[in-house]
Amino acid sequence: MTVRSLGRRGLRVAAVGTAPNAPAFSSRWCQQGFLFPTMEATDAYRAMLEELLDCSGAGVVVSSHDGTIALLRAHRARLEQRVRLALADERALSIAVNKERTLEAARRLGLDVPREVVVRAVEDVPRALNEIGLPAVVKPSESWVSDGREGTWVGPRLVVNSDEARHAVEAVTRFGDAALFQQFLTGKREAVSFLYANGEVCARFAQWAKRTRPPLGGQSVVRQSIAIPPDIGRQAESLVREINLEGYSEVEFRRDHAGVPYLMEINPRLSASVEVAVRAGVDFPYLVYQWASGGPIDKVSRYRVGGWMRHLGGDIERLITALGERGRPGITPPVRTVLDFGLSFFKPMRYDYLDWKDPLPAVRATTDFTHGVIRRFLSRVKRDLS
Repeated sequence: MTVRSLGRRGLRVAAVGTAPNAPAFSSRWCQQGFLFPTMEATDAYRAMLEELLDCSGAGVVVSSHDGTIALLRAHRARLEQRVRLALADERALSIAVNKERTLEAARRLGLDVPREVVVRAVEDVPRALNEIGLPAVVKPSESWVSDGREGTWVGPRLVVNSDEARHAVEAVTRFGDAALFQQFLTGKREAVSFLYANGEVCARFAQWAKRTRPPLGGQSVVRQSIAIPPDIGRQAESLVREINLEGYSEVEFRRDHAGVPYLMEINPRLSASVEVAVRAGVDFPYLVYQWASGGPIDKVSRYRVGGWMRHLGGDIERLITALGERGRPGITPPVRTVLDFGLSFFKPMRYDYLDWKDPLPAVRATTDFTHGVIRRFLSRVKRDLS
C-alpha cells in the first residue's frame, strides 16, 4: 500500500524485504525491489541498507517492521547523515514501542488499562496466576525481542492453564525481556490512527477488527472503517499528545463485556491495516512521507465510513486456527465460525493487495499462499506416512 500510495503521487519508490515473495516487489509502482537475504536488525542488514542508501540517493526511509525499526533506532545518528527516517524522536519512540511505559503514561492520564503483572522470569508465574487468574494473555513488553545476537517478533498468547502460562513466559523472557501477564478481554477491538506533527493532528482515522489472526489478536484480517468513537478518540489523542509521538501512530483498544475500552498498545509504524484507511480517503503513507521530508503536510478532516477490507489468505488461516482451537476462550463454535467466514463473501468488501490498476501484487500473494498450503499439506502427509 505504501509503494502504491507514493508511486501514484509521482515519487520513485524502491522496496526492501527479506522474503523474495514480497507482494510489494511486484507492484507497477515499485521501481526496484531489493532482497536482503538476512534477518532484520542484524549487522548484515545494516551494511546492505547503508550500501543501498549510498548508491540510490533515497531521501526518505519508511519502515513497516518492528525489527527494522529496532535497527534504525540503534544506528539512527549514523543513518540520519544519509537519509531522513520516518520515525518519531527517540524519547517518544522509546515509550511507544514499550508496552510497560505506554501503559504507565496511560495511567497518568486516567485511561483504563488491563490488570497486569510484570513477569521477568518463569518463577514469577505463580504470583501472576494468583493475581490475574486464568484465562490470561501473555505478551512481551516490546514486540521485537532480542538478546543482542538474535531477535524475533513475539505476539500475544492466550493461556488457559499453568503449563501454557510458563511456556509463554519462557518464550519471552529467554531474550531477557519482560512479559506482561494481563487479564483477558473479549470485547470489540478498535483502533484510532493519527498523523501528528508540530503539536497538531493532521489526520485521524478509526477502524474495528471483526476478525484477527491469530483469533486472540494480531493482524486484522477483516476490518471496517468507522466514525471515531468519542471515548477512545479522545483518549487516544490525549495519549499521543502526552508522549508527543510525531508521525504515524495506531492506538489500539479492547473493550470488555460492558463496553469499557482498555488501552492495549501503540503501534508507531505503518501496518497492513493501513490499507482500509487509504481506501477510505486517508492516505497515511503519503502523509508520513510529507512529514518525514520536512515539507507541508496535507490536512485530512473527513473520510468514508463503513468500508470493509479483507485479507483473504489470513482469514483462511484464521479459520483453520479457530477450528483447531474450538472450545477455548474467545473462540466461537465451529458452525458459527464457518458461517461468519462464508457470509463475508456476500458482503461488499475490498481485498488486500487487489487493485485492478496494479494486479500483480495480488497474483503474487495468491500464488505464494497457495504454494504455502501445498507445502504444509505435503509435509503433513509425509510426516503421517513416516
